[in-house]
Amino acid sequence: MYDEYRWYVVHTYSGYENKVASNLIKVIENRGLQDMLPEVCIPTETVVEVKDDQRKEVERKLFPGYVLVKTAVFYDDKVKENKMTDEIWYIIRNTRGVTGFVGPESKPIPLTEAEVLKLGVEKRTVEVSYQVGDLVTIIGGSFDGFSGVVDNIDIESETVRVIISMMGRDTPLELGLDQVEPALD
Repeated sequence: MYDEYRWYVVHTYSGYENKVASNLIKVIENRGLQDMLPEVCIPTETVVEVKDDQRKEVERKLFPGYVLVKTAVFYDDKVKENKMTDEIWYIIRNTRGVTGFVGPESKPIPLTEAEVLKLGVEKRTVEVSYQVGDLVTIIGGSFDGFSGVVDNIDIESETVRVIISMMGRDTPLELGLDQVEPALD
């Protein structure tokens, strides 16, 4: 089992995304390499279309012509960076419908953590140890160290609204769930 995995963007012919994804999954399963390439993803969104006065939910690809793959990486001493294995590179690159990787000269460049979260490919879970009405301390950002009372927690959007007292007025702040912690008594 590998310790570290990274997401890469694979460029495909337009309309071949599903075929490329299913072929990759099939080849990986046949070769028993699921631990080296555990996930293949085509980011989609559900959109409501109105056609001839009929409302219909349709699933659309967010990035037509692209497939995301999560692969195991190893540290290469020569180039001083993490790289995907040559075997996985070869399998992906030689899958029918794949034109290359996103990166300079089709050299695979992994997505950053921020890009992965923004694309919604991986959801991170933040466990909160506070609830509405609790006194919390803000950690990080321009209000670092301020204390306030939790007014609202929105798990889906991963935000919390905290009311702090500033210059004699109650001021609501919208923060990330991981930007507050329970205040010490």
